[in-house]
Amino acid sequence: MAICQHLLDCYANEGEAFLTRMVTGDETWVHHFAPESKHQTMEWKCPGSPGKKKFKSQPSVGKVMLTIFWDSQGVILEHYLERGTTVNSVRYSEMLSTELKPAVRTKRRGLLSSGVLLLHDNASPYTAIHTLQTLVKLGFTVLEHLAYSPDLAPSDYRLFGPLNP
Repeated sequence: MAICQHLLDCYANEGEAFLTRMVTGDETWVHHFAPESKHQTMEWKCPGSPGKKKFKSQPSVGKVMLTIFWDSQGVILEHYLERGTTVNSVRYSEMLSTELKPAVRTKRRGLLSSGVLLLHDNASPYTAIHTLQTLVKLGFTVLEHLAYSPDLAPSDYRLFGPLNP
């Protein structure tokens, strides 16, 4: 309740400026497959000859971790994690420094000078000392977030779907 009241107080003090400074980040699994193209399935045959029987094939299916950051105007950054790697404090800090800050600079002019309010969950890579030090260097303010609760997650379920695989 205290965290929710704090956010409401910030909104009462700053109004819409509070909302426009907020950047939300979250991650989700993105499932994908690579179907055959029309060109890949084409074949030469004589007129009148029967078509080749096709066996039911399973498209190549996979999934990749997507970290996405957005604000009231839309998506700022989509970051796809390399296959075989995991989100940890070092990788997350590097992404904040080398990808998110430049994306905010180019897509949301003036936001860095007014101060980014970062809202992300309490996963261990985000609360690690290394990440917190990086956030201080970047000048980002982290908004408090409640312990995991599906109905209070920072992402909008209607837009991005469930967060767990």
